[in-house]
Amino acid sequence: MKNILSFLIFTITSITSAQNWETNWDDAILKAENNNLNIVLVFSGSDWCAPCIKLDKEIWSTSTFQTLAKDHFIMLRADFPRKNKNALSKVIQEQNATLAEKYNKKGYFPYVAVLNPKGNVLGSLGYKKTTPELYFKSLQAFEK
Repeated sequence: MKNILSFLIFTITSITSAQNWETNWDDAILKAENNNLNIVLVFSGSDWCAPCIKLDKEIWSTSTFQTLAKDHFIMLRADFPRKNKNALSKVIQEQNATLAEKYNKKGYFPYVAVLNPKGNVLGSLGYKKTTPELYFKSLQAFEK
């Protein structure tokens, strides 16, 4: 019984603290405009890019970053998985390719761009070994 209760608490905590990722550009822009928030656009290779996986584990998946970003940014992931089991819909694949053509012309992974609600780039960065708080501050610094 104790194990079941522990599992339920862990599951509920994981669900409630999970990063709220947008995957649709139009939805992200609409939310950014309606809430006057900037967008953090993350280009990721979630199943093949080691620095992308590290960035997810060390920054995006932490409760610290999620709490800081929750009411400050719209988080948009443009993922480019390679494994068939992780394949995205054709619509999302085409959207992500279009986003990459506009915002990630050099094809860097991971690549993180901070955009204003109009879609203009305020700044960009990639993976760096740091704390969630300092990474958040790096993203915020582009807003000034």
